[in-house]
Amino acid sequence: MNQLKIKDMKEYFKFEKAFGPVASFSGYVIAGAGLIALYFSWTGLILVFFGVFVGFTNSGTTIDYTNRKVKFSNNIFGLIKIGKWLNIADDMSIGIKKSNKSFRTYSQSNRVLEIFVKTNKIYLFDLQGKPVMPLKKIGTINNSGKELEDLSRILGLTVRKQ
Repeated sequence: MNQLKIKDMKEYFKFEKAFGPVASFSGYVIAGAGLIALYFSWTGLILVFFGVFVGFTNSGTTIDYTNRKVKFSNNIFGLIKIGKWLNIADDMSIGIKKSNKSFRTYSQSNRVLEIFVKTNKIYLFDLQGKPVMPLKKIGTINNSGKELEDLSRILGLTVRKQ
């Protein structure tokens, strides 16, 4: 009975910020400064819009279990979802893909702030084995097998061997 409840819904999975963690934090600061500047002048509204855009724009995937569709979207301002629905074909498969990203920022004194982000994501693969889009971000590789099997069973797809 629990499986019927899961299949009759859409689920959204949020991924990383579009401009990275440092620029995202800078967007929050710029939006805050724009709110303070808005008290004195209407031109502070430009800073608020720019800060909210940089700070809150992110990406994510929506999975429609009922209609077997997925949609990767870029969320402008964190609210406006821009993306295209993709029907899940029976010859597609899912698998785990590891990602190592680094974000580097330089200060005026030539100091480097480098942030390393290691993530594991469940991807949708086409017939040729090429990744189509990420479906879900998973925490550690230890619990990934259960989440991969659950998603495979719900969507009716095969698991791709690594």
